[in-house]
Parts: sequence; structure tokens; C-alpha cells
Amino acid sequence: MEEGRRMPPTQEERTQFVKNSVLYKEFLAEREEILKHKWIESEKAGADIGFEKALLDWIVKHRSNWRDKRMKEGTKTPS
Repeated sequence: MEEGRRMPPTQEERTQFVKNSVLYKEFLAEREEILKHKWIESEKAGADIGFEKALLDWIVKHRSNWRDKRMKEGTKTPS
């Protein structure tokens, strides 16, 4: 191997980088909130409302406040 050249990252290294990224962690936190919302709204409706409906409803009704709360708590949310 030539001096100063690096091997490309392995699939495992790329996967670990993504899992450790702030953006991915925020995605997981937001997804968890959407799934909670889906469960609550499905219980109210007496049937599964589906992920897409829950997602759109949560975005319209709750996303801004959720992000504001996370920012105040010190959890940075990417723009």
C-alpha cells in the first residue's frame, strides 16, 4: 500500500458510522414518536390507521413542538 493512501471503509465501518451519526439517531427518535402516535390513534379509531396516515398526522400536529422540546432539552435536531 502506498504511503498516505487509505483503504476504503468496509461495509461494517460504513454501517457503524451511520448508526453513530446524529442524523440517524434523530431519525430513530422521530420514528419512535410516529409509532407511538400510530398506536394511540389506532386505539382511538378501533383499527390500525397505518404508518403513512400516522406519519402525516404526526407531522402536521406534533413535529414542530416535538423538535422545539428536544432543542430546549439540549438534543440537537438537524435542520
